[in-house]
Amino acid sequence: MIPFSDSNPTRGPAIVNRLLLFVNIVVWLYIVSLQRTPGALEAFYDRYAFDWSRFTADLASGAWSVNTFVPLVTHMFLHGGWLHIIGNMLYLWVFGDNVEERLGSGQYLLFYLLCGVVAAVGQGIVSPGPMLGASGAIAGVLAAYLVLFPGARVKTLIFLGIFITVLQLPAIVVIGFFIVIQILDAFVSLRLPGHVASDQVAYFAHLFGFFAGLVLVFVLRDRTPRGTQRSRYG
Repeated sequence: MIPFSDSNPTRGPAIVNRLLLFVNIVVWLYIVSLQRTPGALEAFYDRYAFDWSRFTADLASGAWSVNTFVPLVTHMFLHGGWLHIIGNMLYLWVFGDNVEERLGSGQYLLFYLLCGVVAAVGQGIVSPGPMLGASGAIAGVLAAYLVLFPGARVKTLIFLGIFITVLQLPAIVVIGFFIVIQILDAFVSLRLPGHVASDQVAYFAHLFGFFAGLVLVFVLRDRTPRGTQRSRYG
């Protein structure tokens, strides 16, 4: 099930969402360029990916600095492969613009970053280790979309064995399917620790980011001026 567009137009361009897409893509192209230099990519990931064990060790020792906290943000703009970034950017493109319009650009950026931070910390607590990717922040965006536009129609590519079709499904079905899969995979990863190591998916980052989004959307939506809110799909 892959969403690729929605029938929920915005009144203007979502500047912050487009900026997030642009930055993620530029950083990815830079990452691709680093692959030509031995050791450069590993050093880049080591500096800007979020490592819970190193983060807590710095805090415990008192040897923390600005660089201790920078990866909490920079990890959201790193990706580990073409499928990783394409999937994340597709979800951000489909769902992010409407959330930005409802929250306002400044609050949307704050919302996105906070969801990413909560996702990283949550993943670190449950399964310590280096992590990167925008998935946690985007999971928060999905949660906000679910709250704000549960009935919006989403064009979705459906794979049924050898058959492929496109259906327009309510957002509550598409996003609900996503979160159920994350919960099931997270449960399996706890029961079978090797499961996470084998596919390198931070399922708990998705879950923590999603539930952070559920909470934050109500906090920030209440602060949004009434005139900027849309009633459609509410």
